[in-house]
Amino acid sequence: MAESIRRVQYFYVMAPDKPGEGARALDTLRNAGVNLLAFSGFPAGKRAQLDFVPENPAEFRAVARKAKWKVTGPKVGFLIEGDDRTGVMADIYAKLAAARINIVASDAVVAGAGRFGAILWVKPRDVARTAKVLGAA
Repeated sequence: MAESIRRVQYFYVMAPDKPGEGARALDTLRNAGVNLLAFSGFPAGKRAQLDFVPENPAEFRAVARKAKWKVTGPKVGFLIEGDDRTGVMADIYAKLAAARINIVASDAVVAGAGRFGAILWVKPRDVARTAKVLGAA
């Protein structure tokens, strides 16, 4: 099976860089029934950036508004899902390199049962070309 690549909206929230902040945010979303396609958290200066890729962006925004989060976005990323095989991300990176598209960031992980998932980000000016090069939905 070929990879499924789709354009997704993501949002981020800056939070204190201390234990429990990510857990609190994820718990808020879980309790409201917000399903996430991806989540990433990492230090950003003296704070932490929490990136959320919700299945339903409108639902996410409503919960974030109710929680009084200062949300940035929507921004665009690419969600990649498929059968795990050696070099799958190397192939995707090579396609973008050949098109002279710089990848800002990416994360990939095996999902078990022979599957993998990844997310990658490019600069806003490269989103349309990236979608075309990767055949993203």
